[in-house]
Amino acid sequence: MTQRVLVVDDSSLQRTIITGALGDRFEVVGEAENGQEAVELFEEKEPDLVTMDIMMPEMDGVEATGEIKNRTDDTKVMMCTSVEQAEKMKEAVRAGADEYVTKPFDEDELLDTATTLVGS
Repeated sequence: MTQRVLVVDDSSLQRTIITGALGDRFEVVGEAENGQEAVELFEEKEPDLVTMDIMMPEMDGVEATGEIKNRTDDTKVMMCTSVEQAEKMKEAVRAGADEYVTKPFDEDELLDTATTLVGS
C-alpha cells in the first residue's frame, strides 16, 4: 500500500520541491500553505506523513503539529525548516514532531528521511 503524505509550507516553490521529491514513492494527498489548512486537510485526508514548515501565517507549524499529534500518534510529522530556527525546532519536537530536515535540503535526503520515518 502506498503511503499518503500531506505537504505543508507557505512557499508554493517549497511545496513543489517537496511534492516532486516524494511523489514517486508517496501519494501526495494534499498541500496546505498554513497550519490551519494543514489541520483541516489532515482530518479530511488522514495521511501517514505530514511534511511541516515551521514559520507560516495564521497557525505556525509548531501549533499545527501539536493539533495533529493530539488527534493521533499514528501520523508521522517531519519538520522541514531552516537551520537558523533551532529554538522553534525544539518547540516542534516538544509538540510531537518525529523528525526534521533542514532547508535547503537535498531531495534524496528528504525522500530517505520520509521513507525511514513511515517504514515504506
